[in-house]
Amino acid sequence: MKLKLDLHDIYNKGDQIDRALRGIIDEAIRTKATEVEIIPGKGSGQLKKKVLRFLDRKEIKALYHRIDKDAKNHGRLFVYFKHK
Repeated sequence: MKLKLDLHDIYNKGDQIDRALRGIIDEAIRTKATEVEIIPGKGSGQLKKKVLRFLDRKEIKALYHRIDKDAKNHGRLFVYFKHK
C-alpha cells in the first residue's frame, strides 16, 4: 500500500506541515503501508529541507526504514517502511 502527501497547500504554515507529516507517518504505521510519497514541490527547496529535517528527528527516524529522493523529480521524496 502506498500513501501520498502533497504539501503545496500548506507550504508556508510550519505547524501544519509538521502535523501533516506526523499524521501521514502514523497512518502508514497504522495501515501497514510500505511507502509514503511526500511532495514538497520544486520551489526554492526550503520546504524539502524542512521535510528532511523533520524526517531526520531521532523519534521519527525510528519509525521508518529509509528515504529516497526521486532522481527525475527533485520535488518528491519517498519514505519506506518495514512492518513486523
